[in-house]
Amino acid sequence: MASHQITIKDIARTLGISPSTVSRALKDHPEISAETRRQVQQLASSVNYRPNALALSLRRSKSNTIGVVIPEMVHHFFSTVISGIDDYAFSKGYNTMLCQTNEDPDREMRNIQALLDSRVDGLLISVSKNTRSAERLQQLIDSGYPVTFFDRVCEDVVTHKVITDDFEGGRIATRHLIRIGCKKIAHLSSPESLVIGRLRREGYCTALQEAGLPVDPHLIIEADSSEQLLAASEQLITIAPEIDGIFATNDATAIAAIQILQRNGYKVPEDIAVIGFGDGPITELVSPTLSTVIQKGYNIGHEAARMLISQIDDELVTLEFETRIFTPELCVRGSSKR
Repeated sequence: MASHQITIKDIARTLGISPSTVSRALKDHPEISAETRRQVQQLASSVNYRPNALALSLRRSKSNTIGVVIPEMVHHFFSTVISGIDDYAFSKGYNTMLCQTNEDPDREMRNIQALLDSRVDGLLISVSKNTRSAERLQQLIDSGYPVTFFDRVCEDVVTHKVITDDFEGGRIATRHLIRIGCKKIAHLSSPESLVIGRLRREGYCTALQEAGLPVDPHLIIEADSSEQLLAASEQLITIAPEIDGIFATNDATAIAAIQILQRNGYKVPEDIAVIGFGDGPITELVSPTLSTVIQKGYNIGHEAARMLISQIDDELVTLEFETRIFTPELCVRGSSKR
C-alpha cells in the first residue's frame, strides 16, 4: 500500500485489533500492553504511517467546543437530547455549536465541514433519514478524530454510539395493543433505510409473531410524518375497516392517524387503538391523549456528550468502541385505554 493511503484502520485490520487500540498504542497509552504497543508502532513505522494532518491540527488547537448535528431543532426529542448534551458539556467546561440538516444529506456534510473548519474538538451526530454513506466520517474517525453518533446512527461506521433500543420499543408498543385485544394491527413506518425505523418495524413484526398473529405487509404503510400520512390518508382509510390497532413510528404520525380516523367516523380507541413513539408534549394535548413509547432523550444526550468528551480528554478507559443502549418505556393514555 502507498504510504499516503495508510490509516489507523489499515493497521488495525492487519494486526486483528480495533482502531481504538491502535490509536492508543501509537500514543503509548498505559492501558495497552507493551507487546501490542511494540507491534503497532513497528508496523506503523514499516508502512510509513503518518497521522491525518487535519485531525492533528484540530486536536492541537483545542477550542473546548463540541459540534452537534441533528435532523431538526423543532422536535421535542431532539430538544431534550440537546439539553442533556449542553448540561454535561457545560459541567466539563465545553461549549456546544449546533447545526440542523433538515433531513438533507448534502446539508449534513456541509454542516459537518463547517464545524470542522470552526475547529470544534469533536462531533456528536444524529444522521438525516436520507443519509446513505458516511465514508468521509469513517475516514475522520480512522484518523483519530472524536465522533459519537446518537439516536440515528450509521451502522457501517465504527465509533461510539448512544441509541434507544428501537427494536424493543416497537415490540413494547405492539405487545400493548395485543394485550388490550387488538388482533389486526397496522404499522405506520419510517423508510427501510433509516435504522431506527427498520428496528421499530422489526419489533412490531416480532411481537405479532410471538402472539401467533400474522405479519400482513398490506397493513404496513410507509409514512413517518403527518405530511406523509396525509398524502397516504386514502390508503389508511382503505385498511381501516380491517384493523383494530395502529402502531406509528413516531407521535406526530400517530396523532395525524387519529385525526384522519376521526374525520372519517372512527372512534379512538373504541374502534381502533393508536400508539406512538417519542412522548412529546403534544401527546397530552390531543383528544384522546396519545399512548406512546417514552424515549429518554435527556439521558441519551447526557451520555453521548460524556462519551465524546471522554474521548477528547482521553479519559475513556474502554479499549473498544461502545454502543450504549437505553430501553424505552410504555406510557398508556386515552388512545389505547379500553
